[in-house]
Amino acid sequence: MRIIDLIHSNEKTAFSFEILPPLKGTGIEKLYETIDTLREFDPKYINITTHRSEYVYKDLGNGLFQRNRLRRRPGTVAVAGAIQNKYNITVVPHLLCSGFTREETEYVLLDLQFLGITDLLVLRGDKAKHESVFTPEGDGYHHAIELQEQINNFNKGIFVDGSEMKVTNTPFSYGVACYPEKHEEAPNIDTDIHWLKQKMEAGAEYAVTQLFYDNRKYFDFVERAQKAGVTIPIIPGIKPFKKMSQISMIPKTFKVDLPEELAREAMKCKTDEEAKQVGIEWCVQQCKELVGHGVPSIHFYSIGAVDSIKEVAKQVY
Repeated sequence: MRIIDLIHSNEKTAFSFEILPPLKGTGIEKLYETIDTLREFDPKYINITTHRSEYVYKDLGNGLFQRNRLRRRPGTVAVAGAIQNKYNITVVPHLLCSGFTREETEYVLLDLQFLGITDLLVLRGDKAKHESVFTPEGDGYHHAIELQEQINNFNKGIFVDGSEMKVTNTPFSYGVACYPEKHEEAPNIDTDIHWLKQKMEAGAEYAVTQLFYDNRKYFDFVERAQKAGVTIPIIPGIKPFKKMSQISMIPKTFKVDLPEELAREAMKCKTDEEAKQVGIEWCVQQCKELVGHGVPSIHFYSIGAVDSIKEVAKQVY
């Protein structure tokens, strides 16, 4: 069943969350612990992030450095297969433009198809740390909508070189990302919404937002998107505030604002434990308001916040 069908078949607001593949060499056990912790809330699907290779520099000890490519979190496809096999929960691996050529993308699609994994979240992805602006890998893509075109052609049985498949299987279905407070590279919110509509028309069945802490900005974004002709569900992406350092880190990293009331309460905290409780309380109220407005699903970003999400979900689901 496609993600859009899983969401619509749920009588109440659905629950889902996102995880990272484990760091290279650390094993998958902690990831299973995360799933076991949140499994009681009946997740309809689990998103699995994908990470591009980065350049790292090895000190050769003679004043010279060797530049190597390293993927710190490999294994998205394997992790997706392992979770699906162990838990029988729908998995949604991320498919990126960032760091992947067209041929590499095609191999990922083939591997997923062999595993019977047919749901994707299609993203441009972040620029590499060594880049000042986003740069495609080889003949890779600048924008998610270009990646959508390759997936659509794959669904039609056409490889990236134009040749035809001998056998076609269940087509991929996919969602995309959107930004209630505007993507950092977009000139304005209307342009951002224009491209969301283009991604919808190219085949996206739903959109998941960047995390946010001000529901008014989400509601305003949804209203503006619908007026512009966006008809797919826009799923709110949520992450509980947890540490005092996040007062400055969240706006800088994710390009989102903390509401004045949340920032004021967070700045009163003397410890991270106090900040965690403030974050849980805020997130509970945020989610209850979203549920009250009938959002089809809430998607939680679990990295570093699993225990907080569990406390929130206990009060919301």
